[in-house]
Amino acid sequence: QVRLVESGGGLVQPGGSLSLSCTASGLIFNIYNMGWYRQAPGKEREFVARIGLARTMRYADAVKGRFTISRDDAKKTVYLQMSALTPEDTALYYCYMDVAAKQGYKSTDNWGQGTQVTVSS
Repeated sequence: QVRLVESGGGLVQPGGSLSLSCTASGLIFNIYNMGWYRQAPGKEREFVARIGLARTMRYADAVKGRFTISRDDAKKTVYLQMSALTPEDTALYYCYMDVAAKQGYKSTDNWGQGTQVTVSS
């Protein structure tokens, strides 16, 4: 069983910055991809950013140049540094991790419960 806990959401003014983190616990042998999705009210969940084991990063066009994803494998944590935030970034942000529970086991996606980011003046 793997549990992901996000933190760092909140209310921020347009143009401001916010940092999210997500830490995994439980039965973990290795974590491959880590990433973030978000879901705004009335919209489908959308991809935000992903970072692979080799630190290969990918971003959604909407956040390129403003968001930075990073990871700390020793802490089993993924981070999302967000800057130049706009009201369009308002959403519930979910982290996910592709986790192999034991050596030789197939990895599975695990999701956090979500943390709210609200950008408003």
